[in-house]
Amino acid sequence: MPPTTKAFDYLVIGGGSGGLASARRAAKYGAKVGLVEASGRLGGTCVNYGCVPKKIMWNIADLVAKMKTAPQQGFPESNIGRFDWGLIKRKRDAYIKRLNGIYERNVNNDGVLYISGHASFISPTEVAVDMLDGSGVQTFSAKNILIAVGGRPIWPSHIPGAEYGIDSDGFFELEEQPKKVAVVGAGYIAIELAGVFAALGTETHLFIRRDKFLRRFDPIVSDGIMKHFEHLGIHIHKNSDEFSKIEKLPSSQLRLHSEQSALDVDSLLWAVGRTPKTEGLRLDRAGVKTLPSGHVVADEYQRTNVPSVLSLGDVVGKIELTPVAIAAGRRLSDRLFGGVKDAHLDYINVPSVVFAHPEAGTIGFTEQEAIDKYGENEIKVYNSTFRGLNYALVDEENKVPTTYKLICAGPLQKVVGLHMVGDFSSEILQGFGVAIKMGATKADFDNCVAIHPTSAEELVTLV
Repeated sequence: MPPTTKAFDYLVIGGGSGGLASARRAAKYGAKVGLVEASGRLGGTCVNYGCVPKKIMWNIADLVAKMKTAPQQGFPESNIGRFDWGLIKRKRDAYIKRLNGIYERNVNNDGVLYISGHASFISPTEVAVDMLDGSGVQTFSAKNILIAVGGRPIWPSHIPGAEYGIDSDGFFELEEQPKKVAVVGAGYIAIELAGVFAALGTETHLFIRRDKFLRRFDPIVSDGIMKHFEHLGIHIHKNSDEFSKIEKLPSSQLRLHSEQSALDVDSLLWAVGRTPKTEGLRLDRAGVKTLPSGHVVADEYQRTNVPSVLSLGDVVGKIELTPVAIAAGRRLSDRLFGGVKDAHLDYINVPSVVFAHPEAGTIGFTEQEAIDKYGENEIKVYNSTFRGLNYALVDEENKVPTTYKLICAGPLQKVVGLHMVGDFSSEILQGFGVAIKMGATKADFDNCVAIHPTSAEELVTLV
């Protein structure tokens, strides 16, 4: 066994959002911290293949949608022209590379030792790292070790030819815009990327196993987005069977075979779920328990069954969102090194957004979940559907509908759920999320004077 080269108070495995946040917070409390990352660049999925580059593409796609309304708003000569996919990829990649550098500088400035390599457990307090620079294996020990390695896309490897497709990571590696694409999946990743493809002019086919996507969301979200997707011309293949095989044609197109038919596309994107990235960690050597899904078992304090090992983020599978991992990581370090005895993340009422076209936001219970918890007679639901004033001069064909649903429970009508579909949903929800987290009631909403004219004012004027 290689000799131990360095001992830490805290060793973080995973340089994504949660790991970085926890490592930096611990270092600011004076802890001796090491951070291990296997990919060679910091930021994790969010920065490199997720939230950040996705939102860049969403912004461009949203701009295209807005530009289409320009002739109806006084710009008759407006012409969108050809989209330069290659230019945007180069600029996007450069931006992400700059972020990688910023993260590395921040880590160094905070006194965290960045260790670039593949980690595997030796014992509950020791980790071996196969260094990416080729210098061999080094061993590190720590009183506390955090597993924050995130997840990776699932591939349907049992389907012959599945390897000809790409996953959500591969979307950001595409050098050219496909003219015709198939997206397989019903979760938010599939919906977001399908929306980007379609908005930028790609003929988009979305394959889902049942009759609707985003099934875990309130119906106003899943139904609202699906209706507008169909309006935009996205081909939604409902109740679709699994492909029997994927064939690569001499033209480099892919032929997707199913029992009913075959479809030729330029690109196939698998978005059928994600799985924890724990392979190679040798969790068995540390005695860390995992679920059959591979997720690490951790409680609300991020503690595993092994006292020296903690875990957070996508690898524990609670709420797989970047801000959740960041918040959990900071609170964990507050407790371990900052003297905040009960610090931990409250996983209740976490707001989230689907950057589809239109975008959607949600917090709290769906209507059915509220009925199941409180009883149908104990809840009151307020709805509003309208067209924002930004579409006042736009033809009906190009208007994007907005729908809000407020769910209240009990005699005080405490707000227990808010769901919205339409422009600016993400920005609106962030503010209302604070109120709901604080336990706001319908009366509190009503007591706030509306800002007019806005879409958000609907939420404080619902009757």
